[in-house]
Amino acid sequence: MESFEVPAREEVSANNQAIFDDLKNKVGFVPNLYATYTHSENALADYLTLSGRKTSLSGKEKEVVNLVVSEVNNCNYCKAAHTAIGKMNGFSDDEILEIRSGEVSFDSKLDALAKYVKSAVVNRSKPEQSAIDAFFSVGYTKENLVDTVLLIGDKTISNFLHGSTQIPVDFPAVQELEAATL
Repeated sequence: MESFEVPAREEVSANNQAIFDDLKNKVGFVPNLYATYTHSENALADYLTLSGRKTSLSGKEKEVVNLVVSEVNNCNYCKAAHTAIGKMNGFSDDEILEIRSGEVSFDSKLDALAKYVKSAVVNRSKPEQSAIDAFFSVGYTKENLVDTVLLIGDKTISNFLHGSTQIPVDFPAVQELEAATL
């Protein structure tokens, strides 16, 4: 089995070194998953362009999508990273666990978003009509739907990369959900 090492700054191209430097300045470190993208010359820049794109979703809404997708795909790396980011966006530990389950009792709009995302991912791109109807009934727009689908794709890319490489998680470990909540 081919193993994946996390590339160090001196092992990547000059273009990727510049991205590493930018990440270190903005985030304080280069997350292992981001470094892993540099096994391909252009993947990290391409991924950061996608994940940094302008969106109609708020920071909290983005984290709902990221957390639900990562939970459904069981990506330990992304669950850990987005738990940390979710906290930076104002969610409590208990709220984050609830979001990861695909149910959000504390906010009806975020609940419709989480249920839509879970339905779309579990049903492999074909969400239940009831989830779509609920999404629109709480005030989300067609623009929000398109932006949500793009974010599902963005997070799925990272989930798949980690699933294929199993590089070390460099964020605090997260509590696993009870199997019954999924």
